[in-house]
Amino acid sequence: MLLGNLLSFYEQQCIFEEKAKALHPYNLERPLWVFVGSTVNAVYTEDKEKRSDVLTVVRFLHHVLENKRSWVIRTIKKLIEGKSGLTTPDGVDVFAGKFAYLQESGLSPEAAYQEILGRVFHAPAEGTLHLCDIRGGAGEIGLKAGGAEEYFGLIYIGDTGAFKKLVEEDSSRIVLEEDAVSGSLFSRIAKPDTTIEILIGAKKFMEGWNSWRVSAMGLLNIGRQEGSQIIQLFGRGVRLRGKGLSLKRSSALDGMHPAHIGLLETLNIFAVRANYMGQFREYLEKEGVETEEAVQLPLFVWANREFLRKGLLVPRVPEGRNFAAGTAIVLEPDPAVQVRVDMSMKVETIQSDPEGFVSTAGQTGRELPIPDESLDFVDWERAYLDLLEYKERKGFDNLVIPRDAVMQIVKHKTDKGTRLYRMVADESVVRPTSFAGKMLLQEAVTNILRKYADDFYRIRREKWESGHMVYKTLSESDPNISFSRQVEEGKPEYVVKVQRSRRDLVSAIQKLIADAERFYKEENNKLPRVYFDRHLYQPLLVEYGDQVKMAPPGLKESEAQFVRDLKEYWTKEKDNSLAGLQVYLLRNLSRGGGIGFFEERGVYPDFILWIVGRKKQTIVFIEPHGMVHAMPYDNDEKARLHESLPALARAIAARSKTNKRITLDSYIISATKYDDLCRKYDDGTWDREKFAEKHILFPERSAEYDYMDRMFKEQLYKRSA
Repeated sequence: MLLGNLLSFYEQQCIFEEKAKALHPYNLERPLWVFVGSTVNAVYTEDKEKRSDVLTVVRFLHHVLENKRSWVIRTIKKLIEGKSGLTTPDGVDVFAGKFAYLQESGLSPEAAYQEILGRVFHAPAEGTLHLCDIRGGAGEIGLKAGGAEEYFGLIYIGDTGAFKKLVEEDSSRIVLEEDAVSGSLFSRIAKPDTTIEILIGAKKFMEGWNSWRVSAMGLLNIGRQEGSQIIQLFGRGVRLRGKGLSLKRSSALDGMHPAHIGLLETLNIFAVRANYMGQFREYLEKEGVETEEAVQLPLFVWANREFLRKGLLVPRVPEGRNFAAGTAIVLEPDPAVQVRVDMSMKVETIQSDPEGFVSTAGQTGRELPIPDESLDFVDWERAYLDLLEYKERKGFDNLVIPRDAVMQIVKHKTDKGTRLYRMVADESVVRPTSFAGKMLLQEAVTNILRKYADDFYRIRREKWESGHMVYKTLSESDPNISFSRQVEEGKPEYVVKVQRSRRDLVSAIQKLIADAERFYKEENNKLPRVYFDRHLYQPLLVEYGDQVKMAPPGLKESEAQFVRDLKEYWTKEKDNSLAGLQVYLLRNLSRGGGIGFFEERGVYPDFILWIVGRKKQTIVFIEPHGMVHAMPYDNDEKARLHESLPALARAIAARSKTNKRITLDSYIISATKYDDLCRKYDDGTWDREKFAEKHILFPERSAEYDYMDRMFKEQLYKRSA
């Protein structure tokens, strides 16, 4: 079991190091393997010898380094093949299918072991384990492989003397040494140049320690009394900064992501003699977190190659053009960039009453700017160096950060007297009266600058992309069609995940997928989808509640209804008003793969619609979405997109080599009903005609109002002009 933990940790290390540049935007830290035992000193007897939980881990690492009779290599082979002998109640090996990345790499068990020695143990070869009492770090014992120059691990405990006595009495012949030169290893764990890969300790890790690095855990003798502490401990590994500091894993974000990133976003927990899991599962279920392992079903996409040979055009940045490799951009105050930082303290209470439990959440603080006098407490040099390090981690290669820009951004006021940031915080944060308060103020400034740099760079990149777009012929390699190429022969695919306990649903979906002819050409509630033969690929999946997760996400109901209405309209009008024309549809992904347009903020419409005929292509971008919280029209970039597209179409055409006449247009299809929206939108005076003039339509189809008819008649009129 422990060797399986080691192998999964090594797999995470490989992915992190080999895909470092692609992973920069996701703010992932270098993997760290944490071992936690119930106590340090002896708590049980094994083979008539006293043991401690920490000593058990140390003995395991020693045996890995020794590799007597090649047991490590033999066991690695069994683990990768899914033949460990450890099976679930239904007879499935617990390691079956767990090391896909290592299998793809083609490494032999022998080569994998040598790699583990180098990456995890910093060891030149097999050998013995050396424990070094770090005199400069209270309660620290460094772990070093024989013949190695660097420490690979750290035992962080209270009583090193008692533990060393246990090691001396042990028969494993682990070497004990003293190190009077090195300083604290524990304080270096968060630093980029640390060599510490493994951290071992007792329950003290559960209190007061924080790290973004934890990616693997090994637990021993945990769980009889430590349920709530274990939950706290798991928090070290389940929290991620996420892309754009979203605090979300890539699976919760739209767009394409680096292959195997999910392995780095997964906290692997292995346990020996631990019975905490039942309590932990119960806790998670109460919190609404899914605890069942999901069955993952790859669902390949069928692209319509006949349609793709029709020469459909899309605006894209040409290959070989790279914003990061282009002209340098200088970070500076820009009123178009507005960020929000939350430094408030959040609290939650649970209270019982005759009706049951009532949960109340709240937070302290309010929206406050940082007073000019408080800015004197900020260490601007530290803020500048932090931002430089953040820029490197994010891969903003062409972003130039002047030293004085950090202060200018925080101090800048717009013409309206507002700051470039909005911050929710306590008064004590913006007006510190203690050293701790000054540290919080420094953290607030750091957060403001990082978020500002993110938004500043993204807006500049997106504007650059809009200014360099050309018309490209759509092909199967377009990101809107080639998403999630991770399985068989790199074919595009949905990834569908179903709760393992829903065996009936899993079986039904598997049978459905196997019957390809029906699946790709029919609609079925077992896996909801919309079949429209003019869409450029099949299937077009629809959201299915919490029972089925899918990536990319399925269509929302408003989006699915638009496709159904378009299908019905095409069927009726293809030989009438649309005679001689062809209509094609493609779902547009969001950031990371879709086509976007930018003034101040990025707009990624949900669908691309082509009306093609007589050397003319009308490309219409369509966004079905609710408008309950829509801004006034003049400030709504999505709603006003149609105003800027004609000029953009001419600019793209001037940069492109095509003799086709191409127009661009856009519509909002409001999922919010007219009767609900008309009183709230803008100044509250808009009637249906005014909405239609501004390309905001309502998904209604009647003799009096048919949004499909309105949209197509308007486009046909423009084509004939």
